[in-house]
Amino acid sequence: MYYQVVKRLFCIAALTCSGMYAQAQHTAVKEPKDVPAEWSKAYAPFRMAGDLYYVGTADLAVYLITTKAGNILINTGLAGSLPMIKRNIEALGFKFKDTKILLTMQAHYDHMGAMAAIQKMTGAKFMVDEKEEDVVKSGGATDYAIGGGVSTYQPVKIDRLLHNGDTIHLGDMNLVMLHHPGHTQGSCSFLFDTRDSSRSYRVLLANMPTIVTEKHFHEVHEYPGIAKDYAYTLQSLSGLQFDVWAAAHASQFDLAEKHHPGDAYNPAVFKDRAGFDKELAELKAKYEQKMAEEE
Repeated sequence: MYYQVVKRLFCIAALTCSGMYAQAQHTAVKEPKDVPAEWSKAYAPFRMAGDLYYVGTADLAVYLITTKAGNILINTGLAGSLPMIKRNIEALGFKFKDTKILLTMQAHYDHMGAMAAIQKMTGAKFMVDEKEEDVVKSGGATDYAIGGGVSTYQPVKIDRLLHNGDTIHLGDMNLVMLHHPGHTQGSCSFLFDTRDSSRSYRVLLANMPTIVTEKHFHEVHEYPGIAKDYAYTLQSLSGLQFDVWAAAHASQFDLAEKHHPGDAYNPAVFKDRAGFDKELAELKAKYEQKMAEEE
């Protein structure tokens, strides 16, 4: 009798957990609709430098890094960008299902929208900065700036939490994750080496810390260290050395001016240290203005 009762309770618990899991897999999502057209506008994929390729939209950057052991995809744009990303990868001659690792530069819906679906389609492992764990698991609902308790993308299964300076290995590729918080608590950049038949390149995918303007820093109670994190990130980025660089948004590194569909392979156009320093200086000025206003 005892065995039957325990067995029944176990079955009920299993069914309950199964239902909860199924619910978690189908979270109600409310992706903002009033977004720039460039975020979903098609853009022809192309080779940037060595094994680095651009497969994103006209403004939401999505990067493919290829290796002999499979490929790494960084960012996914909006949820509706999935078919475009798949087409772009295949147009370059690579297999979508060869995606082995998924990364993001920040856990906002405009970079995470298609992440859960791509993970399901490819079986790739998702790795993310440890400070984004709660936000990713909630589908953006717990984000301090635009969450408000409502998921803006499907929650994603996390296979590995990353810490500042951690290395992501795949084949002969080694990416170093740099913790660059401020815009989100777990925003990050990636630094790695790649090469073509002529030379090697030190590549920086920089998470340029756009300054949040909706509130004063001291009013962001969900993120009490936000001002300090911005200061750290601006300083950290300014000290980095690289050959070529890009960012989470194409507009942040002037992609439309540096590259046009059909252009020949030319990594040199993405060197642009002056453009990087200019972008950082503008962000620093906005940060200092905001700090002055708070004082």
